[in-house]
Amino acid sequence: MSAVLAPLRHRPFRHLFIGTTANLLGNGVAPIALAFAVLDATGSVGSLGLVVGAHSLTSILFLLYGGVLADRLPRGPLLVGSSAVSAASQAVIAALVLTHSVAIPLLMVLAAVNGASSSCYQPAAQALLPQTVPAESRRAALALSRIAGSSAMIVGASLGGVLVAAVGPGWGLAVDALSFALAAASFALVRVRVAPPGPSPGLVQELRVGWREFTSRSWVWVIVVAFCFLNAGITATFTVLGPAVADTTGIGRTGWGMAVAASSLGTVAGGVLSLRWRPRRAILVGCALVGLTAMTPLLLALAPYTWVLVVANFVAGVGVEQAGVAWYATLNEQIPEDRLARVYAYDDLGSYLALPLAQFTAGPAVLLLGLHATLYAAAALILLATLVMVATPSIRALAPKTAEPLPASEDAVPR
Repeated sequence: MSAVLAPLRHRPFRHLFIGTTANLLGNGVAPIALAFAVLDATGSVGSLGLVVGAHSLTSILFLLYGGVLADRLPRGPLLVGSSAVSAASQAVIAALVLTHSVAIPLLMVLAAVNGASSSCYQPAAQALLPQTVPAESRRAALALSRIAGSSAMIVGASLGGVLVAAVGPGWGLAVDALSFALAAASFALVRVRVAPPGPSPGLVQELRVGWREFTSRSWVWVIVVAFCFLNAGITATFTVLGPAVADTTGIGRTGWGMAVAASSLGTVAGGVLSLRWRPRRAILVGCALVGLTAMTPLLLALAPYTWVLVVANFVAGVGVEQAGVAWYATLNEQIPEDRLARVYAYDDLGSYLALPLAQFTAGPAVLLLGLHATLYAAAALILLATLVMVATPSIRALAPKTAEPLPASEDAVPR
């Protein structure tokens, strides 16, 4: 335990740790609060898909630019600016909900602003972490950060369900805004030594360099393409289809919050497990285990009971974390530090490319096919993507360079 906590002795890591944990705490609340705020105001699954899709679309459109910025600018100040903009946009959404002034076009604009600001956050935070601790502490720092982040998502999702049920979704969105403000204050205190970047060859050339790093390893782009489709099925389930089922069955809003929290609890357990267990073909095992996430849409269609979903999401979370463990550790090993944020940006772009389409089309798909058929389609998409990964030779042959235990990984949806 002392080895896991050792990175907290380093001041830059402490402030980054507090900031990222605060950010994820609020983000555990936000999806539940926003989903039910839109459903309360409109009663429309299609409107919910438009709002969450607007966020995902802008986060993807600006993602590559965010990766270049994170490799060219000081990452700490970049995180401060990103979090401050996110705090402001979420505060306005909360005020609109609390004053019963919700308008879907305005919510879409604010969600889009929040998505654009978040495009800088992810690659900058991931690439900054190795700079905040000595090389020998990086794995422990990643483990501690990811376990704490997953724990924050558990608390956030549970709190979101309670707030929505007790006092309404507006207060959940206000909590998210406060969490971004706390994150910005913490990131402002991060101080790391960085070499000044050389003259920039321009945005296009910067992106080409990152693209070469990304495409030169076949196992990287195969996994990213597969996760593009897998994440589409998961996101449609958790952000649109799941809340719709919860509102029309005995699950209820608090029950759905518990089911979402169980997924994060599973990632915590998976992170702890990853400190002691590392199969030789860790990425292959992890890719196979992400297929467990298909249980959620299948159970929503066949057995929509709270405790069944809680158990299934916990087990799936444990499995998903093994994929993230191998993924992030191997990228940190093999990608040069000055290009790491761009590779993370291409990773995030590919992994989440289908999210806006999934969210925008989930509502029309329900109207056209029915809720159950759409849930079956989401499960089939997840299983097909899993099969492609485990059948790819370069993934089946891949083994990490080192034999030491790996740290826990990022996660909400798989990666």
